Amino acid sequence: MVPPSASVTTVFRDVRPWGGPPTDLVAVDGVLAPEGSIPAGAVTDVVDGGGMLALPTLVDAHLHPDKTTWGEPWHSRRPARGIAAYVEADVELYRAQRTPLAERAFRLLAHAAAQGTRATRAHVDVAPAYGLEGVEGVAAARERLRGVVDVELVAFPQHGVGRTPGTAELLEEAAAGGLVSHIGGIDPAGFGLEGAGRDGGQLDTVFGIAERHGLGLDIHLHDRGERGLAPLRDIAARTKALGLAGKVNVGHAFAVAALSGDALDEIADVLAGAGVSLSADTMLPFRRLVERGVRVGLGSDGVRDSWSPFGNADMLHRAWLAGWALDARLDEELEACFRLASDGGAELMGLPRADLRPGSPADFMLVDGECVPQVVVDQPRRALVVRAGRVVARDGAPV
Repeated sequence: MVPPSASVTTVFRDVRPWGGPPTDLVAVDGVLAPEGSIPAGAVTDVVDGGGMLALPTLVDAHLHPDKTTWGEPWHSRRPARGIAAYVEADVELYRAQRTPLAERAFRLLAHAAAQGTRATRAHVDVAPAYGLEGVEGVAAARERLRGVVDVELVAFPQHGVGRTPGTAELLEEAAAGGLVSHIGGIDPAGFGLEGAGRDGGQLDTVFGIAERHGLGLDIHLHDRGERGLAPLRDIAARTKALGLAGKVNVGHAFAVAALSGDALDEIADVLAGAGVSLSADTMLPFRRLVERGVRVGLGSDGVRDSWSPFGNADMLHRAWLAGWALDARLDEELEACFRLASDGGAELMGLPRADLRPGSPADFMLVDGECVPQVVVDQPRRALVVRAGRVVARDGAPV
């Protein structure tokens, strides 16, 4: 039996942090310690790293685990145009699923963790069609995976707020229930205003709920051009006025992805000045945004849901997609894609960097590889995934 006061220490021998020379990584009570600093009386385990490359684990800043069909029989999708059609397909797929939502979410999150994801921000649909089942189901999956992957929950009004009566009340209930850390929103000038046009006060509603309950906000913004940029400026102004810097994120931001030059710098300065972050699928010009002071994270978005058959919740693959989509060719460009998936998401979620330095979380993965750019391109197996000094996955499967 381990004495209650003893430190729990694991030495990972013969590993190459960031592709450097072989060394040992020493994890003491979940934190990396300087080499050779094993506490007196520590209970020590030793893991042979076999000369593998050690890299930080990754952060998925935007995931929809409640919608997934990961591990389920193949689902054939029908043509859909516009968010309203996709929302209708979401409900149909939800009603057709035989596996409980909580189990499907658990399966996907466990798979993500086994590929090297240490934390994720999960957007969960809240609407009269579902009530709070999604929030409760993903929260249950989160509890089962505590210590393996950290999960933040966003109560996300995919169906619109004013557009779908009863949604605002459900958001308020979710906020009061203590299971979510963020309130979501969707396209205040686009989807919200199409048709009935009852979402004109959406930002008033979601900012009001977040402020009353001390929560953050994470708002989907698919609209392009000025229809996307105007709400983005409004979100930044509200964030600044309410003192919510660091607590507001905008996902997708396709209007920003289309910008370059002075126009990009101008909106980047607005976002940085307000403390509003962005979460990207793949296409945001993240290097320029980060240079201007904007926090940017990378996300999986949907994984084999009614919107798309694609997605695998593997953030290393997502870094590859970002590099491919942004035409990354140089080593520094490929390494920036990796750091977007590791450091970018961590900063967005307010987590410490797992940078393999003493004092950082003992969260890393061992892969067969030469260097970071080659790992991004070749996608080698994750031989070991380590959380807080504990091996949680081997060869892509949970332990």
